[in-house]
Amino acid sequence: MAKSKKGMDSPADPPRRGRKPKSLGAAPKVGKQQSALGSTKSTGTGFQLLSGQTSLKLPAENIISGNHGSIHEDEQDAPETQSSESGNAAKSITTLSLPAARQEGDAQRGPEEFKAVNPAPPRLAWKTIVRPAPAPSALKVAFMGIYLLSPKIVGGTNRHLYTLSYICSTVQKFWVRKIFQMFFLYTEFPASLIQSSDMEADDSLEPPLCSCRMEAPKNQDVVTLAEGKCMAVESVDGKLSLCRKVILKQEMMRPSLRIPLLVLCEDHRAGMVKHQSCPGCGFFCRAGTFMECQPDGNISHRFHRSCASLIRGQVYCPHCGEEASHAKEVTIPKPDCVIAVPTAAVPAHKRDTALMDLFDCSPVVDLLSLYKKFKLPPKQLYFSAKRGELQRILHMLVEGVDPNLRMDSEKRKTPLHCAAEEGHKEICHILVQAGANLDMCDAEQRTPLIYACENNHLETVKYLLKAGASTGHKDMRGSTCLHLAARGGHTGVLQYLVSMPSIDVNCKDDGGWAPLTWATENMNLEQVKMLISVGADVQIRDKEENVCLHWAAFSGCDEIAQLLLDKRSDLHAVNIHGDSPLHIAVRQNQLDCVMLFLSRGADVNLKNKDGETPLDCCSINSKMWTILNTNKKLTDARRGRDSLSERLICRDVSRGYEDVPVTCVNGVDHEPCPSNFKYVPENCFTSQVNIDENITHLQHCSCKDDCASSSCICGQLSMRCWYDKDGRLLKEICRDDPPFLFECNHACSCWRTCRNRVIQNGLRVRLQVFRTERKGWGVRALQDIHEGTFVCEFAGEIISDGEANVREYDSYMFNLDNKVGEVYCIDAQFYGNVSRFMNHLCEPNLFPVRVFTKHQDMRFPRIALYASKAIQAGDELGFDYGDPYWQIKKKYFCCQCGSAKCRYSETILGQNHADSSVQALGDQTVAQVEQIQSANTAIAITQP
Repeated sequence: MAKSKKGMDSPADPPRRGRKPKSLGAAPKVGKQQSALGSTKSTGTGFQLLSGQTSLKLPAENIISGNHGSIHEDEQDAPETQSSESGNAAKSITTLSLPAARQEGDAQRGPEEFKAVNPAPPRLAWKTIVRPAPAPSALKVAFMGIYLLSPKIVGGTNRHLYTLSYICSTVQKFWVRKIFQMFFLYTEFPASLIQSSDMEADDSLEPPLCSCRMEAPKNQDVVTLAEGKCMAVESVDGKLSLCRKVILKQEMMRPSLRIPLLVLCEDHRAGMVKHQSCPGCGFFCRAGTFMECQPDGNISHRFHRSCASLIRGQVYCPHCGEEASHAKEVTIPKPDCVIAVPTAAVPAHKRDTALMDLFDCSPVVDLLSLYKKFKLPPKQLYFSAKRGELQRILHMLVEGVDPNLRMDSEKRKTPLHCAAEEGHKEICHILVQAGANLDMCDAEQRTPLIYACENNHLETVKYLLKAGASTGHKDMRGSTCLHLAARGGHTGVLQYLVSMPSIDVNCKDDGGWAPLTWATENMNLEQVKMLISVGADVQIRDKEENVCLHWAAFSGCDEIAQLLLDKRSDLHAVNIHGDSPLHIAVRQNQLDCVMLFLSRGADVNLKNKDGETPLDCCSINSKMWTILNTNKKLTDARRGRDSLSERLICRDVSRGYEDVPVTCVNGVDHEPCPSNFKYVPENCFTSQVNIDENITHLQHCSCKDDCASSSCICGQLSMRCWYDKDGRLLKEICRDDPPFLFECNHACSCWRTCRNRVIQNGLRVRLQVFRTERKGWGVRALQDIHEGTFVCEFAGEIISDGEANVREYDSYMFNLDNKVGEVYCIDAQFYGNVSRFMNHLCEPNLFPVRVFTKHQDMRFPRIALYASKAIQAGDELGFDYGDPYWQIKKKYFCCQCGSAKCRYSETILGQNHADSSVQALGDQTVAQVEQIQSANTAIAITQP
């Protein structure tokens, strides 16, 4: 149906069905006829509409203009003013209001006088707002405003439903208006939202119908924010109460499209089906006074008087759309027990009278006059947040004070910083709902979450994390919230933080200290156990190369030292000064730690860079000196019997290129640490090779989650995402011929910490190069490794197949098996990482997979080695070199893996050689017999 011109509809036109498009432009010009209508007074019922004024004084109820910054209010109704100036009509939102006298007349009339008046002339203003007379309508407007507008503040969640019920349970209508204004102040929204919230402004609109018997699919976010409790709100004579019964069904319902979807208990679900929820405000009408429409005598539709649908002055039931002129006003007694909205859990010593007045069930005094007398400066918001003055904070937020206001005299903190530092969870909630930035940093680069963690406010920490605060922010010293919780000894906060999936337990501050280092230095055994259980690295080093065992020796906590040693911490690790943990313990006179280290085999002859042994670090003839001297004599005597013992010959083969040091030990001979190669953590090139690394050519995903869904493009390239939440390969992946893995890259929209990024994180497992008895150098694990864990990458120099053919030594080569273009391989002889020392195992515990990360050039995959089974600490690591390798190498040497299933041992190769000799001799005998037979046959033929 074509859209008619504004102001041209004839009064005689029949009402049109359907909804006409609304305009977001300015209001149309108002003619003389409309101006004359503005002065018309009527003695009809409370549903009588007044035409919009073009210039008027603001009534007691708030009128929100197109400029969000101007909000005016008066304590009493102002007289209406007539005007015919059309210029002002185009700049203001005309308002439909009810005079105070008419409201009093409505209260005196009985149900039988509830009827519609004659329709008003059709030339109504385009943009209008109904002024609701009873209290429930005002609450409804606030409720709908917060529901429609708060997603811009809180990220589109439904937490506002609980927030409004939580605040408005006993608050008078004045505060509802204030809260509604607050959200208008900080939210941008189209004017159409205001038009559609409470009225039908066009004469061609039809009465809306309810959706009480419709059911929407469940939404886990809504259920989570509702905490599995019913979200129904009961309205009893203007007072609200929230039902918090446990829900059984998670499907959502609502009485009309203007009301948010709710999860309800079985009692309120049944009430919703029986049309006991008002479609205008969404509150349940089961007690108190309300209107009831009975179109067929068997079904009753309940709604509030101010929530009826009004079209051209005609009253319609908001449920069925029928005329409501015969609707009756009914009153049902209030039940004995009503579940009240839960009050804020504030400690008694921090609860002030403002908080008690706001959330208790006692009546709230009208503070409008007080609000007008005292207009506080904006900086008062910070100090009120510090003192926990919740009511005053609400005043100032309504006034328009910026919740992100910075205090230059307080290290540029915001009110949210201060509230989090003091542990005022309720104030944090109000500030966040008003638009406070959760991750805003002060002058020391600290966020509100960091202050809450540092001051051990667990409930505030839980709220901020649930609201979306980031755990990865660092202050000026590089400390995260996890560092501060460990440094302060806040076990409860630390336990909650490590349960978050995005937390990095091995994150270092500017001094290289991890949370485990702080917990160790502070001698907090419980925190150390907790951090180790969630994957903290006991071998992590600070900037001076100290491991946690050094700090356990420094603090003198032998229990933590025992725990670290049980987790295979290196007893002979040295820092940049050459000091071992034994040096530190002796120097600090920590006798218990010294005895523990000596019992574990600590070397008393180890010298630091100053040439000092642990014996030189204590006073002569002291108790410590006597113990060390005795141990030295016993050690020297034992060394006379044992020719060699395993000794550390290099503290890090990678020279710091890996996040985890790779030590090297030798207990077999006097061979030094290999130095005939350059350690490279990734593949490198020594010749010009063209690789397409153009980021615009990369196939990438647009995931907003952790890339675990089937819609991830990178996962689809790999057939699926093969990593679990711990970064391990799934057990169902094929080990013999695994698929190519495409990890997320720089072009992807996901976070750097997503599930589909594993090998690009580098080495994470503690490995050690050691001297074997018969195979030269090998690699073993210093920790238990789960099946499917990424162990390391086979890295080296990428060369062409032609270059590989001219190189004499090929024992460090890994064929890339390119199926597209020229063939390449990886040679780790001159450039390589720890994998170059791995030996062949006929029963391997590692298997290779081809992975793409920075580019997707199919010629150059990265070779990642994953654990094919559970590996114990101390086990040698190795993979199967493959039959093509042994078909050539078995001529020169045999396999020394020592497995009972060895395929290339000296015994097996000897049997294969004997079998092949017998087979060759048999073949030769058969050939000779056949030759003799053929010769005899020829002689017989030639004889006469």
